[in-house]
Amino acid sequence: MEDPRSVYSRLLKERLAEIAAREARHQRLGYYRLAVAVSGAVVLWLAFQQSITILWLLIPVAVFVGLIVLHEHLLRRLERRRRAAAFFQKGLARLDGKWAGAGSTGERYADPEHPYAADLDLFGKGSLYELLCTARTHIGEDTLARWLQSPAEPAVVRERQQAVAELRPHLPLREDLAVVAEEAHGGVDPVSLAAWGESPGPGGTPLNTRAMRIQVRVLGLLGILGAAALIATVLYSAGVVRMAAGPAALVRDFFLLVLAVNGTFLYRNRHPFAAAVASVEAAAEQLGLLSEVLVRLEQETFQTPLLARLRASLDAEGAPPSRRLASLKRIVEYIDSRDNIAVKLAEIFILWTPHWALKAEEWRAHSGPTVRRWLTATGEIEALCALASYSYEHPADPFPELRDEPAGPQLEAEGAAHPLISEETAVRNDVRIGGPLRLMVISGSNMSGKSTFLRTLGTNVVLAQAGAPVRARRMALSPLAVGASIRVVDSLQGGISRFFAEILRLRQILDLTGGKLPVLFLIDEVLSGTNSHDRRIGAEAIVRGLVERGAAGFITTHDLALADIAAVLGERAANVHFEDRIENGQIIFDYIMRPGVVRKSNAIELMRSVGLEI
Repeated sequence: MEDPRSVYSRLLKERLAEIAAREARHQRLGYYRLAVAVSGAVVLWLAFQQSITILWLLIPVAVFVGLIVLHEHLLRRLERRRRAAAFFQKGLARLDGKWAGAGSTGERYADPEHPYAADLDLFGKGSLYELLCTARTHIGEDTLARWLQSPAEPAVVRERQQAVAELRPHLPLREDLAVVAEEAHGGVDPVSLAAWGESPGPGGTPLNTRAMRIQVRVLGLLGILGAAALIATVLYSAGVVRMAAGPAALVRDFFLLVLAVNGTFLYRNRHPFAAAVASVEAAAEQLGLLSEVLVRLEQETFQTPLLARLRASLDAEGAPPSRRLASLKRIVEYIDSRDNIAVKLAEIFILWTPHWALKAEEWRAHSGPTVRRWLTATGEIEALCALASYSYEHPADPFPELRDEPAGPQLEAEGAAHPLISEETAVRNDVRIGGPLRLMVISGSNMSGKSTFLRTLGTNVVLAQAGAPVRARRMALSPLAVGASIRVVDSLQGGISRFFAEILRLRQILDLTGGKLPVLFLIDEVLSGTNSHDRRIGAEAIVRGLVERGAAGFITTHDLALADIAAVLGERAANVHFEDRIENGQIIFDYIMRPGVVRKSNAIELMRSVGLEI
């Protein structure tokens, strides 16, 4: 099997060659247009000299128009090839570790109150979200962010794993979605679009009622008769048609009656019809941006249950999105034609705007509820494609085993490493917690890897419960609610010290234990903002409370007095540590976790290493 780097490099080379060929063609077409324009000027000059007839000018005009159409088509194809090239360039950047800051950072999803998002670098520059996200629609980005923020049930995770495995080799689909979804990236608001589809009508009032449809049809027929009466009146006045004075007056009065009735109807209902037209035009524009994505997905046939369900949800009563969107597009084109002067003049007779506004409302009533299903399916397939890209680019990363109903929280990992650290430099560690063992106290000197280890575990658990592969040789876990206190900061504006911010986060982690899932807690430098005496008492009380509430997890410290907590909890706790060594005056870290308590500190050496006289 060809490795991802070779595939990306080969396909990028092909796309760049196609871009170069099309750019050369683009340049030639520019010369052809110039030549045709010059020839048209020559024909026009000859026609003014009466050497030839002016009709000869039609030939260069027709050729010039044809070249414009061809040129526009070429430019669209060229832009898509550029997007495809960018897709593979971004893939190579991820493989080379040069992706941070080049993609969607997901900062709009950052929530300081979330129990682990900030601590595990879920969002922001260089975040897990930026590494994973290849989605190009807002609904795809929203779905991926939601999966990272909320653990899925084991059955859902397994379905996602199967879907990711099916999508993993499907590189053409991922490339096509990246290309065709670009227009929809900034132009589609999934929330408002889904709300439009489910709304009963403009302002929440149903417009497409049976009474309204009958009224428009009757008045439309009346208008046609009124138009005929107008024509007859004009012809009578011109002497073309002969009528007795009485019938002529009746025809004229009938025309005036139609003007009064239809005019009154249009005036009284001008606001709801205008609102209906405006809303369908806005929705149709957004659906038009999504149409190519939907049509591309419509062409796929999937085997795994989740993907098969998502594909089936695109159809409503047997009609695929392509047919429904084509129908909506025709309706909007007719609505747009109301700006034509002829239609404006005939509006009072044929009720053009009410007729097509009701057609639009009929489309909404029939297909509108399907819009949310389309958006949901699109978002989930894009999110699955993002996980599939990650899996494709990291073939050695396995899917974890999800255990449905264990006796308590469990987490086992062999060779666990952080997915945001390159595979070449990441140090792997084994860990197992669960059963009787509920707490690991991790001691170690500064910069020895304690915080990174906590993030390694938390990030892999987030990946596992989103349905993605994990950075480990093997991993098994029970469903877990993650609570982390790793990156806690004070708030000057909020008047909150770092210590108070930390105890608020610890309170939040304790509150998580009241939920359905057992808690995995990850606490870095527990209660470091207070004195040693209070810290020792408080840390023991906190971890004891967490363990007694069914939680399991890890705390780190460089205060060796806290290592005694493990002895207090007996078999429910264990000490492990990270250490360093001095070689040739340099501090060396190996980032390998070892059993027991660390017995030395490097604080003095670190201060000396930066030039402080200690």
